[in-house]
Amino acid sequence: MLNWALLLKIISRAILVCVAGMNALAQPSNPLPCTSPEYRQFDFWIGDWAVFEADSITSAAHVRVDRILGGCVLREHYEDSTDLIGESFTTYDTARKLWHQTWVTNHGRLLTIEGGQENGSMVLTGAYYGNNNEEVRVRGTWTPIGSGVREWAVTSSDSGRTWKPWFDLSFRRRTESQKGSGSDDDAGGAVERLDEQFQAAVKANDAETMDKILADDFILVIGSGRTFNKRQSLEDARQRTTVYEHQEDTQRTVRVWGDTAVVTAKLWIKGVRMGKPVDYTLWFSDTYIRRPEGWRYVFGQASLPLAKVR
Repeated sequence: MLNWALLLKIISRAILVCVAGMNALAQPSNPLPCTSPEYRQFDFWIGDWAVFEADSITSAAHVRVDRILGGCVLREHYEDSTDLIGESFTTYDTARKLWHQTWVTNHGRLLTIEGGQENGSMVLTGAYYGNNNEEVRVRGTWTPIGSGVREWAVTSSDSGRTWKPWFDLSFRRRTESQKGSGSDDDAGGAVERLDEQFQAAVKANDAETMDKILADDFILVIGSGRTFNKRQSLEDARQRTTVYEHQEDTQRTVRVWGDTAVVTAKLWIKGVRMGKPVDYTLWFSDTYIRRPEGWRYVFGQASLPLAKVR
């Protein structure tokens, strides 16, 4: 005989299970991460930027800032005319309710700064440590100005008692002509400025700057057939083998083929070498290779001294 009471109890329990399941499905899912308004406070920095030093009309760097990792992180990629390449990663820390940025470069620099919004600007503070392990405090400020951004920073080497300017940059959105100018043009300008910096370092016997630009496998071949490597070139600078009155070039051309660039110019050298006066001109070609750490001077050729024109 059918037990109607038992059947009704089973049906009632089944209905309760179905309702509970439907209610569970109807519950809203966890909200997506990094969608709170705080994560949008720094969005004014997102863009493809030409970067100018204060009061300059010539772009000193190219910066691109993108939102990555589902909108949780701002990534900055920085390249400037001195061959410095850096990246920063900036995110909002909901637990501590502040912004955090980590900055690293191809020169081994590490900087971490934190902070938040102040009067419409983003202000982050922190410190880095110099070669002598001395703490240098940093305060950086980003301010939206029209369609651009001003970024400026000050530093303190006395635990914040006094501050001095570090840099002052203006971010302007890159035009279509700048975006389409071609990487070879950008590379040519960077290499030309780097070679100018190298020639100035040679004139000043600045071995430290020469060391940063010369590749470890650098070779120079001069018109007589003699060769010099990096170690010899740096030792000549440290010993001040030549004291220069003039070390300037003219008629410079720069040619770029992918990751290789060649600078050709006419160089005037005048000074005292090993106690004897020298005064002559020559042609040279400097070859640069783009490596992960940036452009490096790998090979140089110099002609014999040119005949003097009477």
